[in-house]
Amino acid sequence: MRIAATADLHFNPQSYATLQAQFERVRDDADVLVLAGDLTNYGLPNEMEPLINALLRLRIPIIVVLGNHDYESAKEEELCRMMVASGIKVLDGTAYERDGVGFAGTKGFVGGFGRGMLTAFGEREIKQFVQVSIDEALKLERAMSQLRTQKRVVVLHYSPILDTVQGEAPEIFPFMGTSRLAEVVDRHGADLVLHGHAHHGRIEGRTPTGVAVHNVAISLLQAQKPSSVYRVFDL
Repeated sequence: MRIAATADLHFNPQSYATLQAQFERVRDDADVLVLAGDLTNYGLPNEMEPLINALLRLRIPIIVVLGNHDYESAKEEELCRMMVASGIKVLDGTAYERDGVGFAGTKGFVGGFGRGMLTAFGEREIKQFVQVSIDEALKLERAMSQLRTQKRVVVLHYSPILDTVQGEAPEIFPFMGTSRLAEVVDRHGADLVLHGHAHHGRIEGRTPTGVAVHNVAISLLQAQKPSSVYRVFDL
């Protein structure tokens, strides 16, 4: 399977024509398209509607997770309903199998990496914050436990490792993702992890057990090659 992957489109209605032009060859290049969050700019239905229209015109199966921008207006459930009704596969602690490849995904959350990971100690507000990070890791655990395929792809918005956020300001590393997600990936095993969010991070890295992690933020791909708006992986 050839998987085209990108993230952080931050779509608004004014970018409709640009998106269509950028993705016009994706059906020739890949069998599925994965969008790793921040599909919209402000998480509004009037952004999602033309985006869905543009995506459906690509005539390729599409798998997505939401990103933090898609939550901005508290319309995330409506956005998901719109995509599901249009045949787009939305992963939110869920799994999807296609042609022998399993996809497990969730948005993920922040919290930091390794020894710098925030723990649930102290004020109630800190414990609540950390619980959200734990809940997202548990959602990924649930999704991965559903897969029965040998080939496995994990789709996230936030990064599970520090390596692929290197390049961002060090002060914001804890807000780029959390190692809790990598712990789940390493427990279950995967062939490929895709994420976005870190617009100025690194293209690739690995989890502690060696699972390949790729940052497919569109701005990062274009920084490597201006004409690139997605990256193709062959499984």
